[in-house]
Amino acid sequence: MLQLNRKSLENKTAWAAAGIELPQFDYEQVAKNTATNPQWVHFGAGNIFRGFVAHAHQKLLDSGKANTGIVTVDTFDYELIDSVYKAYDNLTLLVLMSANGTFHKKVISSIVEALAIEKQRKEEYDRLFACFENPSLQLASFTITEKGYALHDAQGKYLDIVAKDIENGPEYPIHLMSIVTSLAYRRFLKGRLPMTFLSLDNCSHNGDKLRASVLAIANEWVQRGHVEASFIQYLEDEQKITFPLSMIDKITPRPSSIVQQSLQEQGVEGMEIIITSKNTYTAPFVNAEISEYLVIEDKFTNGRPALEEAGVIFTDRDTVNKVETMKVTTCLNPLHTALAVSGCLLGYTLIADEMKDPSLRKLVENIGYEEGLPVVVDPGILNAKQFLDEVIHERFANPFIPDTPQRIATDTSQKVGIRFGETIKSYVAREDLDVTSLTSIPLAIAMWCRYLLGINDAGEPFELSPDPLMEVLQQRLQGASLGDTSSNVKAIIEDEQLFGVNLYEIGLGTKIEDMFHEMLAGAGAVREALLKYVG
Repeated sequence: MLQLNRKSLENKTAWAAAGIELPQFDYEQVAKNTATNPQWVHFGAGNIFRGFVAHAHQKLLDSGKANTGIVTVDTFDYELIDSVYKAYDNLTLLVLMSANGTFHKKVISSIVEALAIEKQRKEEYDRLFACFENPSLQLASFTITEKGYALHDAQGKYLDIVAKDIENGPEYPIHLMSIVTSLAYRRFLKGRLPMTFLSLDNCSHNGDKLRASVLAIANEWVQRGHVEASFIQYLEDEQKITFPLSMIDKITPRPSSIVQQSLQEQGVEGMEIIITSKNTYTAPFVNAEISEYLVIEDKFTNGRPALEEAGVIFTDRDTVNKVETMKVTTCLNPLHTALAVSGCLLGYTLIADEMKDPSLRKLVENIGYEEGLPVVVDPGILNAKQFLDEVIHERFANPFIPDTPQRIATDTSQKVGIRFGETIKSYVAREDLDVTSLTSIPLAIAMWCRYLLGINDAGEPFELSPDPLMEVLQQRLQGASLGDTSSNVKAIIEDEQLFGVNLYEIGLGTKIEDMFHEMLAGAGAVREALLKYVG
């Protein structure tokens, strides 16, 4: 039997017989190089990092175009570091799944250190300090989700944890953005050493969000006398510190029991799926789709890995913005959100199964091809129509990607303004287009409002996905119930902060309200609305 550890990897013949590709570089030498001269620290130890970012770097190591590995850090779910990194010698078994059922399996070994950052683990904290105080460090990257950059609550006040960090200063802060600012300060004290902070999160203007949070905390520390005023100058000096934009796109969902069983049948032991106490679904393997895109603003101050050799596109800021806008506002994310809320309402638990539903497939085709492409931003380096074709015909329809509408429905209130609002605003701005002609996007918004009731189309309660505004939104729907078509939903639809535009002023508010009321008529009303507006 094979085990995912470094000793077991020495049996190359057995791994080859199992059809699993092994690393092609001298790990011991790379680990030694990293210990002395770390170049890359990554925050956020989840699946997208292991299944995409670390894999890209392994390609460089395998081809001799890199000689140090990645130090990964988690400041939230320490159990993740212990249970899937240290327990497996920081190895990951990557399983890339084609829509035709072919599995390509590869051991990822580019992660050479894994640190859980909490006060009780002083040795790991000190190692992180040492990395940031070393002139060799080139970049810190992040896959922490959009809310990881948030400093404020729904009322605009600092989160309690952030407020404490602001008062306490840079010594052992708790919130990740405070930790990052503290680490940057250590680098400042060592002689204003240059480096780059690179957000790889799937959100609009990710680098700007990271920069804004770091500067906000730094400014608060300056005002309280915790740090020198010149620290702000250092952070704002683009000869020293940069926060590039990026666009990342790859589905790396929760671990699949099908993949787990396949690996066990091939003789790989210890492939149990783990649910941590913080409800992180993980495993020693990562299952992922084959499609992947990473476009990065080429703005680094202390060198960078040659990731263009691994398929990453480096370009200018404007092009990154265009690619991100294409994906997030027209060609992928709006379709995902529409499938998420409709899937929850209709009882689906797999995106691929939704794509077999003629009405839901037609819904996302309409949002993408009919309503999105007329206003799509052409990034030049990718063809929007081809990208959309791949999303609809291959990626969403892949039955081996266990991606769920419930996962994608998480934090929808934070997404609707970008995923639907931007296309709506583009229609308003164009004289040759009529915003009131939109049907599928308004229907998706109405379905989200209907979803917020937590009652599915069969009239049964279901568990809503986490959302920071859930309590506020449900208060606005108080009194709404199935069968009551007079329920007030206007307080949500008219919220310009949610959608980035006043939907009533531009002529869509009443349409969305009417659709919502139609879906309240009784059991089966969501399906009837889909048939009416989509077919």
